[in-house]
Amino acid sequence: MENPNENQPHRHFIIYKPYGYLSQFANNDISKHKKKLLGEFYQFPEKIMAIGRLDEKSEGLLLLTTDGNMSELVRSSNVEKEYFAEVDGDITSEAMESLKNGVEIGFGGIKYTTKPCNVYKLNEIPNLPERGKKLRDNRHGPTNWVSITLTEGKFRQVRKMTAAVGFPTLRLIRVRVGTIHINDMKAGEVKEISHLDCARCDEIGFSF
Repeated sequence: MENPNENQPHRHFIIYKPYGYLSQFANNDISKHKKKLLGEFYQFPEKIMAIGRLDEKSEGLLLLTTDGNMSELVRSSNVEKEYFAEVDGDITSEAMESLKNGVEIGFGGIKYTTKPCNVYKLNEIPNLPERGKKLRDNRHGPTNWVSITLTEGKFRQVRKMTAAVGFPTLRLIRVRVGTIHINDMKAGEVKEISHLDCARCDEIGFSF
C-alpha cells in the first residue's frame, strides 16, 4: 500500500531551544523518562529531526527538518555555527589566541586538536532570554562573554575548548547557523520556514 506521507513536501523549522531540554521529540530511554522534549512546544510532523543537536544545558538556535539530505548538508564543514559563551573568569588574550589556533580536547580517551576558528570577546552582555536556571552571582568572580564560530561540531566542543584554556563555559547559546540568525527569538519559540538554504534565506524577518 502506498504511504501518503511519502509524497508530502518536506517541512523545516527553527526553534530557540531553552536550557534543560533534550534536542529530541520522543523518549524511548526509560532512564530519561522525566526529561523535557522539544515536542512540548509545537505539533511537529512525523519524521522531524534536529540538525546538529544542542546538549541539555545549551540553548539557542536549532534547525529542524523532515529532509535527511538537508540535515547532512547543514551539518557539513561548509556551514558556520556561531556560539556565544559566558566563561568563568576574565579571559586572557593568550587564551583567546589558543582558541583561535586550535586546542587539544578529548573524546572517549582519544585526543583531538580543534580546527582554527574565529573567536572574539563581546564588549557588552548579549541581549538574550533569561535562562531557566540561575547562574552563580558576581560574588564568585567576573565572567566574560565570547563569540566562537566553528565549522565542525564535535560533542560538547565549545565547552571542552574553553575548559582546555582555563575558562570553563557557564552558559552556552548557539546564535547562528550559516546565515540563519536567532535574532530576537524567545526561548521555546518555533517558526516554520519554507527552506533551509543557509546561504540565501530572506523570509520572516530573519537575516538568513
